[in-house]
Amino acid sequence: MNARPIQEWRQGEYLISTEKSRLDLDVIHRFLSQSYWAQGIPREVVEQSLEQSLPFGVYKGEQQVGFARVITDYATFAYIGDVFVLEDYRGLGLSTWLMQAVVEHPMLQGLRRWMLLTRDAHGLYRKIGFTAPASPERYMERVLPDVYKS
Repeated sequence: MNARPIQEWRQGEYLISTEKSRLDLDVIHRFLSQSYWAQGIPREVVEQSLEQSLPFGVYKGEQQVGFARVITDYATFAYIGDVFVLEDYRGLGLSTWLMQAVVEHPMLQGLRRWMLLTRDAHGLYRKIGFTAPASPERYMERVLPDVYKS
């Protein structure tokens, strides 16, 4: 699968789009480099992460105010990562709308498993149908927490 059709959703003055050329890398990098999960991430790593991901930008006019990306094989599995809405735009329902757009994306239907990690947004993801793993003893991970430190 090469080119994937761009999807867009509108709600009032806001837009969610999967068009990569609309993404504001400065906004994404600034937020992620200060986040608890990607603190210190180099800009080049953010750029590379977008290359093979399905991005979802949230925009008010031309300004990017939110983001999420999906890492997927488009057949069986999707991992949702780097989800955020800028602080000035929180409390408007944008994160719920963003996550609904992600799970309703036409190319992500029929997947057997979706995953994500969160420290503090369990309520948001429960609204979209996520639950704690039924068999956490099956999950394994390899974490390198200092990978972005010089």
